[in-house]
Amino acid sequence: MKKYLQILACFLVPLVVWLNPSFARADAPTEIRIFYPGVGIGNRPVVGGSAVATMHLRGLLEEEFKKDGIKVTWSFLRGAGPAVNESYANRLVDFSLLGDLPSIVGRASGLHYRALAAASVGGDSYVAVPSDSNIRKLEDLRGKRVAVQKGTAGHLTAVKILETVGLSESDVRLINMDGNTARAAIVTGDLDAAFGSSDLFSLRDQGAARIVYTTKGLDPSLTSNSLFLGSEDFIKKYPEHTKRVLKTLLVAAKWVADAENDPQPVYQLWTRSGSTFSSMKEAWAGQSLKYRLSPLIDPYVVARYNFQIQQAKRLGLVRNTFDFAEFVDTSFLTAALKEINLEGFWLPRDAVTGKPAAQPVAAR
Repeated sequence: MKKYLQILACFLVPLVVWLNPSFARADAPTEIRIFYPGVGIGNRPVVGGSAVATMHLRGLLEEEFKKDGIKVTWSFLRGAGPAVNESYANRLVDFSLLGDLPSIVGRASGLHYRALAAASVGGDSYVAVPSDSNIRKLEDLRGKRVAVQKGTAGHLTAVKILETVGLSESDVRLINMDGNTARAAIVTGDLDAAFGSSDLFSLRDQGAARIVYTTKGLDPSLTSNSLFLGSEDFIKKYPEHTKRVLKTLLVAAKWVADAENDPQPVYQLWTRSGSTFSSMKEAWAGQSLKYRLSPLIDPYVVARYNFQIQQAKRLGLVRNTFDFAEFVDTSFLTAALKEINLEGFWLPRDAVTGKPAAQPVAAR
């Protein structure tokens, strides 16, 4: 009987491995977990506005790892950046997009993740008020109920924006509120104002709100940034799979960049998040899809993050500082760019101007 079972095992094990290549491989994960800091309109588990979101919307990671039998799981968190950090602390996530402030807080707090690629630079912020409000400018926010999601990139941006008119967090009644809740509160009159993204445009277009401030066209230091991160546990244990994730991200980023002169397909895809086509078109007008979403951690990204680290410390949003270069691991990005022949497709941006060697064509 024992001999019979040994013979049977000789046939069954190769069969199982052939049917599911990852089954018997200790060097392959069974699941890849991607977390995203935010949700779409109405709390739907879909977002737009980045190459990471595009990778999700087009099912690129699922297709990449389908042949290996590796499950890809996406999680979209209403708690945004702080919730993503908590997930890293509990070892529940392998990769994520993360805005500048939460990634700075997480790294300074000792979370074990690394910056593998840039996700975006120059994210604009807007301030909306109810349509019948007497608030006309930032100075009028003193003492008012103002929503922002604390601990996020938007929080750091909001504090810096208030500072431009001599206000601090303590000069307004800053209320911690996610974007969907804040938009609803603006409509019902339970808020005096809200910091947010271009999703606020839909309230304006419905006549429920007015936009009284935007960073668009102003000082880039008032805008936000984000990174694509990987947990140190995963990237050390599965370097080949990490490189494949980066290759897939590059495919998504190139698809967006290739639409530079005709971005309608990109905007249309992103509307699955619940944001309107017109809002996206307005938000991205005059800006380069290719270079705002460049995956390169180039001198511009390094300079912006080192600046944001110091700003977060100065404003009391983080206790410890660090050198951004110590946070970065571009080895997977470099290998992925080479493997799919995209070296030189994105040009490094100047640390001061943010412009690449050749001026890109702006999105329309």
